[in-house]
Amino acid sequence: MPPASMKALIFGATGQDGYYLGEECRTRGIEPIGIGRSGGSLRGDVADFGFVNSVVKQHSPALIFHVAANSTTQHDPVFENHAAISTGTLNILESVYRLKVPSKVFLAGSGVQFKNAGKPISEETPFEAKSPYAVARIQSVYAARYYRTLGVNAYVGYFFHHESPLRKPTHLSKKIADAAKRVSQGSNEILQIGKLSVRKEWTFAGDTAKAVMALLQQDGFCEAVIGSGEAHSIQDWIDVCFSHLGLDWRKHVKEIEGFRPEYETLVSNPRRIVSLGWRPTTGFSQLAEIMVR
Repeated sequence: MPPASMKALIFGATGQDGYYLGEECRTRGIEPIGIGRSGGSLRGDVADFGFVNSVVKQHSPALIFHVAANSTTQHDPVFENHAAISTGTLNILESVYRLKVPSKVFLAGSGVQFKNAGKPISEETPFEAKSPYAVARIQSVYAARYYRTLGVNAYVGYFFHHESPLRKPTHLSKKIADAAKRVSQGSNEILQIGKLSVRKEWTFAGDTAKAVMALLQQDGFCEAVIGSGEAHSIQDWIDVCFSHLGLDWRKHVKEIEGFRPEYETLVSNPRRIVSLGWRPTTGFSQLAEIMVR
């Protein structure tokens, strides 16, 4: 068991990833210090170098997690995502480097920063800067690779879609689950959804947090794709959510005609993280039940 004094800083603590990483730290006897602009153990902005440097200096954490971001590929939050992801990454890595703190730094990457040809994506798949969000993620990775040459223990986990009841109501998985619950309670609404045949992953965020810990507990790999490698269509998710509540989704969901999705399939090849002993323990149907119950 780690000593009671071992600490972890979690930038982006108010999101689902921050929550489940905090829970994983607690189970390992590590004190999580959550940091966010709107709440957490500490309130502050990862884009503020002075703040980041002072927090790292004060706590000398064993672990630092950077999962703060506006998780959208839309163009509008271009500056917000650059500040949170790109600048935030530099602030954390430079603080660790200057202060010579032996922290292990985890940076969240994303499946959407890779070139997607519809086949399973691995760590060897080339990057593709097809959105401001992808640009920020790619820059963050190259910063990590540079700081590794300076002796900083920087890790990157490329997250593919992972879900939990903590998702925002506007997020697709949560939006569908919440609609199913409302219909079960008497709502006669019709849920408008884009292309139902789009396939992606539906991993439980709690399992994803365990994968992050598995990555940090070894020194052989510094980067790993984190996903189940199991794709399901949006229609599959709708079906299982409504079915758990004894409902026929076809009476309550309408596909948006002419909708053009960002991709047809987005799925990982998680061979590397699986080789470290990790596998998701929450299945597709079980996750849907968690979301609707």
